[in-house]
Amino acid sequence: MATVLLLRHGRTTANASGGLAGRQPVELDETGRAQAARVGERLRDLPLAEVVSSPLVRCRQTLELALPDTKPELDEGLIECGYGDWEGRPLRELAKDPLWPVVQQHPSAVTFPNGEAMAAMSARAVAAVRAWDAKVTAEHGAHAIWLACSHGDVIKAIVADALGLHLDQFQRIVADPASITVIRFTPTRPFLVRVNETGELGSLVPPDREAGDPAAESDAAVGGGSGGGV
Repeated sequence: MATVLLLRHGRTTANASGGLAGRQPVELDETGRAQAARVGERLRDLPLAEVVSSPLVRCRQTLELALPDTKPELDEGLIECGYGDWEGRPLRELAKDPLWPVVQQHPSAVTFPNGEAMAAMSARAVAAVRAWDAKVTAEHGAHAIWLACSHGDVIKAIVADALGLHLDQFQRIVADPASITVIRFTPTRPFLVRVNETGELGSLVPPDREAGDPAAESDAAVGGGSGGGV
C-alpha cells in the first residue's frame, strides 16, 4: 500500500489569538505563511502521486504556498471537526465549559452543541484517508507517496486509528501547525513512520502560562493549537 504524508495547515490568525476556528474561513497569519513556504522546501523533491486537501481556506493557502504548481483534490472527509456553538470562541473561555473535561478525557462521547460528534469526525476522516490510499495504490503502485492537508484534531484521529488506539486516547497525540506525520498502510496493519515532524526544535520549548489559566498543562489543545505545546 502507499504512504501518506499528513500535513497540518500553517498557523492561522485564530491559532495566534487563542481562538477555536472550526470551519470558519480563517486564513494563515504571517507565521503560518512562512511555515507553509518552509514545508514546501521539504516537499519539493518528493514524487507526490496525489495531493488532497480539506476544502477550508487555511489548508488551500498552505498548499498554494508549499506546492504552488499543484492543484489539490478537495475532500470534505478531511474537513475540520464541526465544533458547532464552540466555533469562534476563545479556548480560555471554552476551558470553563462543563463539556471541556469530557473533550479531554472521553472525546468518543462528545457531540458538540449544534455540531459534530468527535467519533463521527474520526470515522469519516479515517475512511477518507483509507479510500484515497487505496486509490493511489491502485493507480500508482504500492511504493507511491501522496499528501493530505488537514487539521489538528483530524490528523490526531487518523494517527490514533493507525496505532490501534481508542479515540479516547487521541488527545495524547500532537499535530503542530505545518507539521508532517507519515503513515504507511499495508494489507494487515498501518505503520506510523513519523509524527509531528516540523524539522525544527523551537516548538519543544514549553509556552509561558499566566497564573489562573483555566486550561491545565495536561489538557490538549482543542483544534490542534498554535504549536509549541499551546
